[in-house]
Amino acid sequence: MDGYFQLVITDKGTGIKFFKPLDGGAPIDVTMIMDYLDDKKIQYDVVKLKEALLNHVDDLFMITEAKVLPERECAIINIAKDRMSATVVFYPPTEGAELMTEKEFLGTLDYQKIKYGIKKDDIHSFFEHRTYCKRILIAEGKAVKQGVNASVEYHFTVNNRPKPALRDDGSVDYFNLNLINNVKEGDLLATLHPEIPGEPGINIHGENIRPASVKPAHIKYGKNTQLSDDKLTLTATKAGHVTIKEEKVTVSDVLVLENVDLATGNIDCEGSVEVKGIVASNFSVKAGGNIVVKGIVEDATLISGADVILERGVKAGGNISADGNIVVKFVENATLAAKGGITSECILHSTVTSGTEINVTGKKGFIAGGKVCAADKIQAKVLGSEMGANTIIEVGADPQIKIRLKELQKEMAESQKKIEGIKPTVEGFSKMIKAGAKLTPDQIANVQKLIALNKTLTEQVQKDSEEYTNLMEKLAEQKDAEVIVEGTAYPGTTVNIGELSMIVKKPVQYSRFVVKDGDVRLAPI
Repeated sequence: MDGYFQLVITDKGTGIKFFKPLDGGAPIDVTMIMDYLDDKKIQYDVVKLKEALLNHVDDLFMITEAKVLPERECAIINIAKDRMSATVVFYPPTEGAELMTEKEFLGTLDYQKIKYGIKKDDIHSFFEHRTYCKRILIAEGKAVKQGVNASVEYHFTVNNRPKPALRDDGSVDYFNLNLINNVKEGDLLATLHPEIPGEPGINIHGENIRPASVKPAHIKYGKNTQLSDDKLTLTATKAGHVTIKEEKVTVSDVLVLENVDLATGNIDCEGSVEVKGIVASNFSVKAGGNIVVKGIVEDATLISGADVILERGVKAGGNISADGNIVVKFVENATLAAKGGITSECILHSTVTSGTEINVTGKKGFIAGGKVCAADKIQAKVLGSEMGANTIIEVGADPQIKIRLKELQKEMAESQKKIEGIKPTVEGFSKMIKAGAKLTPDQIANVQKLIALNKTLTEQVQKDSEEYTNLMEKLAEQKDAEVIVEGTAYPGTTVNIGELSMIVKKPVQYSRFVVKDGDVRLAPI
């Protein structure tokens, strides 16, 4: 039996009698005593009450000289904030006072609108055995069972990031990158797990609680794939490389070439391209899938809908763009842009942007000169040079978003200018019609053409404005971006994180550049 107390009224005033727990029961909780006295509006000294309980006073502990009226057996009910449960603590009557009946207590529950999940057996058990100062669960609602949103499970690596292995001599192994998702005809590519509706709950007041709505989904598929009749599975209809392009699962073929030069001309391929030799100056390779070049890329353009892997390097004005990742041995006087990650051994006097992270690894591992930007992280052995090369390192915002924002600003300004140019002509024709003038068929056709153009331009401005707002919200999202230098960051290096900036004025070694206390600061690796 748990410990409990009883209010006692004597000729000298009102006191409390403590009953110690028996057979390993719980001791009296002082908060229950205080709740009871507060409920009955009986004054007491908190400190003395706690001391008396702590010292296990066997005699009567007097709390006031005033004689209060006898108190019946009572119950203090507590309803949880979420109204999913209710508990009660029963208190004994003062000596000689009345007991509460079970019917009376059930009536109290009804008065407090506790209707559902009432634990009548536990309540009846109390009135059979009367255990005081113990919290008893008397009602419990039915919890809401939340549903599950539909989801698509892909049976291939969706977000590959290039992580080349380092050889024992410090060079980078660009052959084992695991970036290519090779599949065979008939391979399972994706499985749709349909949504599972939730089940409503009921609180102790008998009110229904609706589960959150669940979201449907479906498999988006593209070239060389087949969706099952029940739309639950997607398989490959041809061997190749599987990627997600424009949110669609696509299997690409691979075009293999010795070189890209005068013998081939520019390449524009829906699938992937593998070049065993070089991509000559002024030529371009455009592929919907991966581009792999084993030789040098010099002053050429490569545009990939997936990943670009250059086993040698790019220099002298080369321009590389990838919707996925870029892996390249070295970069010199070139421009690189990837929506995914970029990995290289060295970057020299180049403009390089990544939608995720840039890792410059290997023996040299340096970034010197130019501007290198990534959304999440840039990691290198060396930043800048002893000669003080002007090197800008920037993280904290997706560079592609910034580029798109500038494009949208330009597009909206041009469209608005055209709208303003059309407006006077349309208004002029409107005045003529209101004045009763008759328009020729050519004039009517011209008016209709201008009105249609005005509508198209207005809709485009609205669409661009919505995209601009969404991109600005993404740009404002806080990122835990950082710059890591495993060796030395030399003076002349500027590190930008979001809108904050630090110029390296003296050599910095083995450090991380992070945002702390509203500024760019150094932290240990």
